[in-house]
Amino acid sequence: MTTKNPLKVSLKLLRSAAAATVRVAEPVKKSPDEALGELFQIVQLSRVHPDGKTFVDQVPNQTVRRIVKLYEKQSADPNFNLTTFINEHFAAFVAAKVDTPASEYSDPEAYIKATWDSLTRNAPKSTGSLLALPKPYVVPGGRFSEQYYWDTYFTMLGLETSGRYDLSEGMINNAQHMFTKFGFIPTGNRTYYLSRSQPPFFLHMVRLIAHRKGHHRYLLPRLHYLMLEYSYWTRNTPEFLNMSKTHYRRLVKMPNGQALSRYYDGKSTARPEMYRDDVEAAAESDDKKRTYRHLRAAAESGWDFSSRWFADPMKLSTIRTTEVVPLDLNCLLYELELGLAEAHRKILQLPQAKYYETKAKRRRETINKYLWDEKAGFYFDWHEPSGARTDVWSLAGVFPLYCGLASHAQAKRVAAALEEKFLKSGGAVSTLNETGQQWDWPNGWAPLQWVTIIGLRRYGLDTLADSIKYRWLAANEAFFASRGKFVEKYDVIDPTQRGGGGEYDPQDGFGWTNGVFMSLRHDLDHKIAKNQKIPVD
Repeated sequence: MTTKNPLKVSLKLLRSAAAATVRVAEPVKKSPDEALGELFQIVQLSRVHPDGKTFVDQVPNQTVRRIVKLYEKQSADPNFNLTTFINEHFAAFVAAKVDTPASEYSDPEAYIKATWDSLTRNAPKSTGSLLALPKPYVVPGGRFSEQYYWDTYFTMLGLETSGRYDLSEGMINNAQHMFTKFGFIPTGNRTYYLSRSQPPFFLHMVRLIAHRKGHHRYLLPRLHYLMLEYSYWTRNTPEFLNMSKTHYRRLVKMPNGQALSRYYDGKSTARPEMYRDDVEAAAESDDKKRTYRHLRAAAESGWDFSSRWFADPMKLSTIRTTEVVPLDLNCLLYELELGLAEAHRKILQLPQAKYYETKAKRRRETINKYLWDEKAGFYFDWHEPSGARTDVWSLAGVFPLYCGLASHAQAKRVAAALEEKFLKSGGAVSTLNETGQQWDWPNGWAPLQWVTIIGLRRYGLDTLADSIKYRWLAANEAFFASRGKFVEKYDVIDPTQRGGGGEYDPQDGFGWTNGVFMSLRHDLDHKIAKNQKIPVD
């Protein structure tokens, strides 16, 4: 048996990483708001469609330039009808509905396995705002008919459990394609999502596949994508730390001089997919551009919207996302730094491994210094302008457990707070604030249940993990039994009800709910956490 030269393997991987950092120079169509100009604004503000996402997802039946010219000419006619014009020049949007008849399945697991194909889409070519991807992918459902970044990981959990390796590997290939093409993974494969990403779960996708295929074999060839991910969130850190600024793009300077990361968006205009809503939200603001950026940054967080981001929990108009240093993001980056250190150590690049280990150590120390509240026994986000922790109790506080940076003493106190404040009959509630926003009380979300359960298991807190797990599964099963469907969020206070609130009607489907349900039912949480146990301090 021939043993490969580690130095040659190292050099090959590093050359591959360097090549991957060069973005593919291919033109991408403009976002609909940029391409359509005045026509776009009028359509969205006139409520031609009840959901702002409908229009940006419609496909024009001829060139956008020609449609705009026709509009400019025909709109002068006193008998001009905007709705008729749009219906004539844009194909109708088709929601991602589940075609699986629930009446044929008494068991929700069998129903989900049959549902995967209903939620599978293929985009070999770019059409309208939809960007091409090389492999078929599972969409969340309803109004969401594209591959979303952090949804992908939680959907993949179920695909792996269902034996649908073709889809899970295809989706991670699509993620890698977006890394190569754009330099990062956008929120979804739409032109209007290209200014922002979502919580960085790519490392978790890689590890999920590696769990089945073999760790070293799968991790190392993807090192260059992990480096791109890290660069997206930490770009220009050395230069930033030498600046007098306290924040710059996705970086925030903490009181100890270390940089943590924040959610951000390079644009300061209303989101195209929620244009009318954003205009209304910014109407009371003295600085509309700043409000738009806060709204966009919250969309990058995935928690759109939550009182985590508000100065006044009851007022969306007080949103201040880019002022907040978020727990979840920085914990995920801590774990990414450790992953990069591990990968570089495997290829004998020891100085680079030491570099990322040091970065992880400093990030962990900074999180525990400023985002841990000793009196409350819980982790909170940090508000940079006031130099203090926010007072919003949220499930973001379990990410230090999920990513393994809490001590065992801290983990036990977090668990106590979870049991006292967050544990409800249907699982764990997202926050303690009842605001009407979808990422607040009384809603529970599949990805946050998974993060909480895995976090607790990593510290051996299995009794509480089991309680949350079986309450969530029971809520999913009861809703399926009565309604014949899975939905994007649930009311964990009253599990007979689907979750509500927010900007749009609750959606059916639903990709990550299906994925987390399947993985919990097959005890994948035990298998994953078993390999990630945190040694006793």
